[in-house]
Amino acid sequence: MTYFIWAIIVIVTLSMIGLVYRLVKGPSVPDRVIALDSIGVSIISLVGLFSIFIKTSFYLDIILLLAILSFIGTVAFSKFIEKGEIIERDNSR
Repeated sequence: MTYFIWAIIVIVTLSMIGLVYRLVKGPSVPDRVIALDSIGVSIISLVGLFSIFIKTSFYLDIILLLAILSFIGTVAFSKFIEKGEIIERDNSR
């Protein structure tokens, strides 16, 4: 079981290297946003695998926090790509 977890950790780490390449070299901004979101999911999975490896549930709170931050970041980037600004200010008041 330990070798299996280590093999998955290596595979996820190698996929993160590919995602970092896509983040830096991506042909368009939406590709970079998707790569950044995928890196967040990969980090969440690595923390989950580490939690399984050391047999504790302490890291589940960290996984939840990372998921929330990843979601907020993806929504903010998507809104910025769509409208050009994240927070709309009403200057008519």
